[in-house]
Amino acid sequence: MDKNTITGFILIALVVIGFSWYSQPSKEELAAMAQRDSIAAVEQQKQAEAAKKQAEAAAAPVAAPDSSSLFFAARTDGEGQRIVLQNSKVKVGLNSKGATVEDAEIIGYKSRLRDGDVVILGKGDASMKLTLPLKQENIRLADLSFSVAEQTDSSVTFVAEQDGKLLQVDYKLRPDAYMLDMYVTSRGLEGMAMPGQSALLLDWKATILPQEKGADFENRYSSLTYKRQDKGVKHLSETSDESKTLEEPVEWIAFKNQFFSAVLIADKPMSKASLVTTQPDSNYEGWLKEYEAAAEIPFDATSSAGTHLQMYLGPNDFHILKAHSEMTAYGSDADLDELVYLGWSFFRFINRWSILYIFDWLKALGLSMGIVLLLLTLIVKFAVYPTQKKSYISSAKMRVLKPKLDEIGKQYPNPEQAMQKQQAMMQVYSQYGVSPMGGCLPMLIQMPIWLALFNFIPNAIDLRGESFLWADDLSAYDDLIRWNVDLPLIGNHLSLFCLLFTVTNLANTWVSMRQQQNQFTGEQAQQMKMMQWMMYLMPLMFFFVFNGYSSGLSYYYFVSGLINIIMMWYLRWSTDDKKLLASLEAYHQQHKNDPKKVSGLQARLEALQKMQQEQANRKR
Repeated sequence: MDKNTITGFILIALVVIGFSWYSQPSKEELAAMAQRDSIAAVEQQKQAEAAKKQAEAAAAPVAAPDSSSLFFAARTDGEGQRIVLQNSKVKVGLNSKGATVEDAEIIGYKSRLRDGDVVILGKGDASMKLTLPLKQENIRLADLSFSVAEQTDSSVTFVAEQDGKLLQVDYKLRPDAYMLDMYVTSRGLEGMAMPGQSALLLDWKATILPQEKGADFENRYSSLTYKRQDKGVKHLSETSDESKTLEEPVEWIAFKNQFFSAVLIADKPMSKASLVTTQPDSNYEGWLKEYEAAAEIPFDATSSAGTHLQMYLGPNDFHILKAHSEMTAYGSDADLDELVYLGWSFFRFINRWSILYIFDWLKALGLSMGIVLLLLTLIVKFAVYPTQKKSYISSAKMRVLKPKLDEIGKQYPNPEQAMQKQQAMMQVYSQYGVSPMGGCLPMLIQMPIWLALFNFIPNAIDLRGESFLWADDLSAYDDLIRWNVDLPLIGNHLSLFCLLFTVTNLANTWVSMRQQQNQFTGEQAQQMKMMQWMMYLMPLMFFFVFNGYSSGLSYYYFVSGLINIIMMWYLRWSTDDKKLLASLEAYHQQHKNDPKKVSGLQARLEALQKMQQEQANRKR
């Protein structure tokens, strides 16, 4: 490992640390997240507030509705009739008041914070209101008490009808799927539609409750996400308040947390979308985010065709989301699978077309997730072994040439001769067929894989709730060592896998320094001494960053570091410096009569030297 290799490692570390710092919540957000320990108290507070509002509403005088308005008979007080639709995958609660979705529970996925299955939309925490603008008035479906015309275990038809005018909302759960179809149709409103207005106005809000053990980590992977028409998927900020009004139509809007999403999909793109995400503040606790979405959904009141909406209410599983994309009007172009964040475009490509296939193959063997991660690490490390070997051999060549470089240092002892000394060293490298960049570039090739897995493991829902050794959930931090007081930088726990990862990282640094301590000469050696403290400081910085991260990610880095130490030991053991030097001498003898080939770097050094010499001559 030469100076360039170490510089490459430092750049890699700065990229990762910078990304982690950028994705970290602010102090205010961390302070708010620290107050999420009492979910039950929050729910009691909400119930009390709801009861208070109901009492105030009951005591207040109720204005009689205008008997001339459309669907006057359906405008009644009361909560309406609760209807539950269920299949093998999801349980959805509906209400005849407004013909709306009240709540949704994903069957088979247990909440990590409370008893029962995951509630993706909570009753009282979510509302979806539709408004139909007409000439005479705006019909708010939430004000209407629909009657139940037909009902089965997985479907229901809500109807509001008066004087030959009809509004109908049909819901149907698809068998063995997380998809809820919703059809809104009308009849008898042909002459009441506003010119140029053919849309349902959407107002969708939800308070997202934390589902995982590490709420701050879960928050980093939760976002209000949307798919632009014929374009890619984007999202609002995960760690700060943000609002955005979109000029382009959107195909779907998702209220997403780390492992589960509620997605509203329209068969024709929605327009004029306005999106808001809000982080918790110090005055409220027990919730992860608040999402709001307003948009115009295409709807023709002059036609009986109506509009078709869909809701995906399920896990952020790549294969499940991809299968459900085919159930939409957009087919595979719906890109629901992009709710599983696999990294930026190039890193996503690596995860999508290599890591995911290897992971699925290992998972299909029926092994525990801890063993799957172990085998995945071994496969990845052996796949990049040729580049690691090439990097090591390149560094070893520079090490055995050190005596010759020391002689050059003696020939040019003065600081003002640094340019000549550097040029002479480059000439030696060229004569012996050694590239100073040979140790750095192969290591940089591994960087995309390293960063790809940094995104893959925290988003792999297969790790959720899976235990291994002392970790009870590989998707969250392992807190075998825990205390009751939040300490600066470290919080209230110590992740043992993160600690092991830090130890192996320090060991790797020590091994690298130990093996390369005699490689550098002169000024380079002095620079190396100055860089050593930074090389040892980086693993300690990683510890504070990863202590709250997924234990599966820390476990992967621990195993990867351990394998790296073994590989470095093997390469050092199997490399004979005398034979390596003899091969370099043979190369030198074979090519010493060849025309001199000046590399780009060496040519630039020579040009700088000539310029420096000319300036010195002019001064004289």
